[in-house]
Amino acid sequence: MAKVLMKGNEAIGAAAIKAGCKYFFGYPITPQSELPEYMSSELPKVGGCFLQAESEVAAINMVYGAAGAGVRVMTSTSSPGMALKQEGITYAAGAELPCVIVNVMRGGPGLGGIQPSQSDYFQATRGGGNGDYRTIVFAPSSIQETVDYVMESFVKADQYRIPVVVLADGMIGQMMEAVEFKEPKKVELEPKTWATTGTKGQRKPNIVNSLFLDPQELEDHNWKLDRRYKEIEKNEVLVETVDIEDADVVCVAYGTTSRIVKNAIADCKAKGLKVGLIRPITLWPFPMEVFKQINPNCKGILTVEMSTGQMIDDVKIANEGRLPVYFNGRVGGMIPTPASISADIEKIAGGIK
Repeated sequence: MAKVLMKGNEAIGAAAIKAGCKYFFGYPITPQSELPEYMSSELPKVGGCFLQAESEVAAINMVYGAAGAGVRVMTSTSSPGMALKQEGITYAAGAELPCVIVNVMRGGPGLGGIQPSQSDYFQATRGGGNGDYRTIVFAPSSIQETVDYVMESFVKADQYRIPVVVLADGMIGQMMEAVEFKEPKKVELEPKTWATTGTKGQRKPNIVNSLFLDPQELEDHNWKLDRRYKEIEKNEVLVETVDIEDADVVCVAYGTTSRIVKNAIADCKAKGLKVGLIRPITLWPFPMEVFKQINPNCKGILTVEMSTGQMIDDVKIANEGRLPVYFNGRVGGMIPTPASISADIEKIAGGIK
């Protein structure tokens, strides 16, 4: 299929429809408002339903209802809206409901600003809401990857009966790039016999619920979810690595920040420095094992984020104290520059004090 030039937010909507999404519930918030606008126009054309809810809370609970009926459903928002959706997300996780949630991040805390940010890392990778649960988190770095992983998110949501988060930022949402919409891969999935589709007088009603008043029943349920999360950690890690086996400095970055880091690495390599990159594509599960492949004589790891350093905790855990870990970050909608990253790489390579 030929490539088309699309804005990120609109490409997300097109990918969701291509993946079989039939229901979208959302509420406008910058910098993702083009996404619900696109769905309002295009989803009815394929027999789907778009509904602008009265709030983010209402939208995620509409997602809960549609997912309980077994259909492919998505919502999208930006950071303050994602905070409001947390109650519905933990309910969906507790009820084992597959759905896709897109967060086009902007700066915070609170209402913050409308510029791009990566300051929702904790919220996305730690569950976000109450209780023992996780969500798969994809962090694409281009609009093509965003299209691919939005489509993959629906598959993983159904495969594991889990809410899946696509964590983008304002740059992904607002930029335009050429993308190709590939045919969705065919995956054998279990029929949704648990869905509330009507008994037709042939079986007992299905019940979709996250309330377990009996402590033993809740413990059994939580351990069942935990076994599923461990299966995801084992099978669903996605990561890009570049030259980490002989690097003197390894950078770690995700999303659009990783593209800036790649420019800095190219500049440093032109100066004769050995620099590698670890780019987590899934933020949960985080690519812990790949850090063991780093050159043991590496002089340090540089984590680069558009936050005050939320991912650095996972980097330190994965590194297990083998190498010093440094940080380069900007917040408030400010973006790290290749020059500042290159300067940090050169300091580390030279033996930073």
